[in-house]
Amino acid sequence: MARRRANPLAALDGAKPHQRVCEAPGCRLQGEYRAPRARDKLDEYRWFCLEHIRDYNKKWDYFAGLDSDEIEAHIRADTTWRRPVWPLGARRNGNPYAHIKDPFGLADDAGLGEKPPPKYDGSEQLTPAERNALDVLELSWPLTRKVVRSRYKELVKLHHPDANGGAREAEEKLKEINAAYSTLRASEHLPAE
Repeated sequence: MARRRANPLAALDGAKPHQRVCEAPGCRLQGEYRAPRARDKLDEYRWFCLEHIRDYNKKWDYFAGLDSDEIEAHIRADTTWRRPVWPLGARRNGNPYAHIKDPFGLADDAGLGEKPPPKYDGSEQLTPAERNALDVLELSWPLTRKVVRSRYKELVKLHHPDANGGAREAEEKLKEINAAYSTLRASEHLPAE
């Protein structure tokens, strides 16, 4: 009958011969939980017991050693899964609709591809609430506080319930106009008079 050789790992407390041992110094428990070695070695692991993996996770800082600009660049790259991106239509030799197959010429009838690029008028800085307020007051950008005030007065006279026989629709429209005027009056983007 053959004798079995003694396994040196069998003497370790809590660990079986075919299992990993916790990598924490002095710990002899089973290493069941994996943790990445470093930010640049996410597919290489260290193995810990439950107590030590908790300590390791508390101390883990993925962005350790990076300055704020590097962190921002890393986060931005992650939003596109680290793949290159271009503005819509930028790789179509100036025609953003070149990839569309349009045998009937419907895109040309709709004016697609013929519109000049929009000119910067400063309205890009407006919030969605401010843009909505401009629509309610039927105004277009750029404008001043004086123009907003005069348009507000016109619309109040036009939509006041007393001027419309107490109509409920006029009252609702007046509430919309008041809210839009309040939004634009509080706006930081409108120049002084």
